[in-house]
Amino acid sequence: MTEALPEARAFAAHDHSHCAGDTLARAEAEAARQGLRLTPVRKRTLEILLEAHRAMGAYEVLDRLAAEGFGNQPPVAYRALEFLVEHGLAHRVRRLNAFAACMHPGEEHAPVFLICRECDAVAEAAAGPVRAALDSVAQDLGFAIERANIEALGLCPTCAEHQE
Repeated sequence: MTEALPEARAFAAHDHSHCAGDTLARAEAEAARQGLRLTPVRKRTLEILLEAHRAMGAYEVLDRLAAEGFGNQPPVAYRALEFLVEHGLAHRVRRLNAFAACMHPGEEHAPVFLICRECDAVAEAAAGPVRAALDSVAQDLGFAIERANIEALGLCPTCAEHQE
């Protein structure tokens, strides 16, 4: 039996603690490789995102950080989240005005975010062919893409099943 790709497991039941733990270990290794300082608040912010296994708003993260003694001022969460995004350890999910842990830290990838409109679950999926098509169209127009954020809204398998 082959193990499902992370994308295939995203909306399926799986050993979440193992998934989060593996991703955290890869993120810590990537931070070390880049010579970054993963301070306690930055690391805890990443852990919170991984534990949630969904996109979270900055104030939701701040509430968790404050409850654990990291401070209750918005810059505490925003600085940690922006650091994680800037260094490829988290992503900003613009549709939800939220953040999600990167499930592929240290890997060159162009993700697409599949967002459930019912439960707000978010899956980060590889989007190589989508990005290649976007790059081709941009090149034909002489446009240089600096950043792209591809998000798709729909229903996760669980919510779709409940809609039937």
